[in-house]
Amino acid sequence: MKTEQWLLNTCPTPCRRRHYRIAMNRIRLLPETVANQIAAGEVIERPASVVKELVENALDAQATQIMVEVLAGGRGLVRVTDNGLGMSRDDALLCLERHATSKVKNADDLFRISTMGFRGEALPSIASVSRFTLTTRERDDASPEATQVIVHGGKLLEVRSAGAPAGTSIEARQLFYNLPARRKFLRTEETERAHIHHYLTLAALAHPHVAFTFTTDSRTIFQLPIAAVASDATGQLLALRERLRAMHGADLKLLTVDTRGTYEELRDPAEPEAGSQLSTPNSQLRLWGFIGAPGVSRGSRDDQHLFVNRRPIENRALNFALVEGYHTALMRGRYPVACLFLELDPAQVDVNIHPAKREVKFHHERAVRAFVTQAIRDTLLNYHSGAQTITASATSRAELPVSQNVPASNEHALPSKTRGPDAQPRVPTEPKTPSAPDFFPALRRHPISDWPATASQQTPLPFGFSGQRPPVSSQPPSTECIQPAPVPHSQLPTPLLAVPLRLVGVIGRLYVVLESDRGLVLMDQHAAHERILFEQMLDRLEAGGEADSQRLLLPETVELSARDVDFLRKQLPILARLGVGLSEFGERTFLLEALPPFAKVPEARRFVLELVDALKSAGEGVNALRLGEDVITKTVCRHAVKANDPLAGPELENLVADLRRCRMPYTCPHGRPTLIEMSLKELEKKFGRVQ
Repeated sequence: MKTEQWLLNTCPTPCRRRHYRIAMNRIRLLPETVANQIAAGEVIERPASVVKELVENALDAQATQIMVEVLAGGRGLVRVTDNGLGMSRDDALLCLERHATSKVKNADDLFRISTMGFRGEALPSIASVSRFTLTTRERDDASPEATQVIVHGGKLLEVRSAGAPAGTSIEARQLFYNLPARRKFLRTEETERAHIHHYLTLAALAHPHVAFTFTTDSRTIFQLPIAAVASDATGQLLALRERLRAMHGADLKLLTVDTRGTYEELRDPAEPEAGSQLSTPNSQLRLWGFIGAPGVSRGSRDDQHLFVNRRPIENRALNFALVEGYHTALMRGRYPVACLFLELDPAQVDVNIHPAKREVKFHHERAVRAFVTQAIRDTLLNYHSGAQTITASATSRAELPVSQNVPASNEHALPSKTRGPDAQPRVPTEPKTPSAPDFFPALRRHPISDWPATASQQTPLPFGFSGQRPPVSSQPPSTECIQPAPVPHSQLPTPLLAVPLRLVGVIGRLYVVLESDRGLVLMDQHAAHERILFEQMLDRLEAGGEADSQRLLLPETVELSARDVDFLRKQLPILARLGVGLSEFGERTFLLEALPPFAKVPEARRFVLELVDALKSAGEGVNALRLGEDVITKTVCRHAVKANDPLAGPELENLVADLRRCRMPYTCPHGRPTLIEMSLKELEKKFGRVQ
């Protein structure tokens, strides 16, 4: 007011006074209807957004049955009916006000959000852009009278009594009817229906204890009954697998993941409180669910379902952790199949960073990412070593192998530092058998008497190079996967390399044909030998050895930025072990003197910059020698047996025996399969003996 009065007093003419008064009134308060439509633009993007908000409200209301009906892809009608707690008449009117919610009481609640919704914007936003009808009755109310509220375009038309069962039914007709500009940007009915179906799939997987029914254009898409969920981990896995079988069919081959643990904050020089260590119960973590067995992958991330505290989310760190856990077990361009649930203290994750709550932010993202990566990797290692078991989703409830990581007494401790150069590689424990079976009855020249043997007894093939495996440390590894609960042996499917194999022959001088009691097995001799040599050389590097190096005839100088210089100076010992000879040659200059064999470097500066980028992307939570794996992969590819290399019976025996002792024997370093199995049932189908 003082500024306005000064302007009026100093203006010489009335005309100028009017001008200044008009200039001061450019900012105005928007009407409530317009404000709700603006909020709807952020929250309600498409019909699937309406379904998402209404289903989340139903879940927060403790509903056990949710029915979703849509017409014309959600343009004509979206109706969500539940049997939750319901609302009284006063609450039914108050819930249509902006920021009216029963889930947040004070600011502190925003830092420990445990409900699906919390902002109180969904219902007024939906009501402002549709013909909205809310019918609700409290579950504990003895009166049969329900409340019905009718709102069109944000305007309250009628409040009346109605007859309805306990719970809430909300329908939104003619979405965006009062916003033609928004309505014309909607996609086709098929596309909008697919988005609704995708979200309901996620909601059904996250809540097996809730029955879901989805109907579109009077046609039922799915009707999922309630899956009995026990309070223990085994019951949760049983319910989830039953829901997966109902949603995705019975053909998926999955591995069970159930890992608990604590984590400590990984050090980041850029963070001032990097030295603080989390040792409180707030740092407890649990990752459980199912991942695809080796060979089960997709060309996109569509079958990756990730949940944080039962909330379906999109997070680049978790996507990276999942792929990193499958390292060398997937081909490039392929993505794993997964349905994983990450559970942690709500105070350690921020879900209030995205208008639609699709993204979350972890307070200690690197620690969480490293935990997930290690859990996936341990699950695959357990499968390869025989501790983990492969389970088809069609298996009955009684045949579920109790999670290989169920007992809560064990903890999954994540190290805050990467393994040093002297750290010993972790060797999976293999099952002990009283006697070695006869794997090659027809080629008994050199008996395989030590199977299953420890990894330190690996026998190299007589060609290529062979590195000595480091001694196994007597100390337990810093990251341990929780041991499987005891399961009757008859219920555990046997891994492929744990059954007797009989050599039949070789096709095309490349593919070895083997026979088992389960069917036919094909082995790629080049890929199998690549895996063997890859693990031998990687273990030699991890034990402190050095890769081969070849000095350049003319060393080249490379000048870097100050930031890259500080980072690269710390990595020089690692690069030297990988065969890359770099030395300081000034304040910001390095001298490239040596390279690994077979490494072609057309431009020295570009090569060094790529090294720096690769080391930075690996991060502290990943093996520091990951950079050398590309060099190792190229080297073993050159040394491994090729197609058309004839192998005698004893050599094939050694090849299979060495492959059995690998940590991940079912894929080569490039992610291609080393073994393919075709069961007797599949053969009978191909020959038309069974339908």
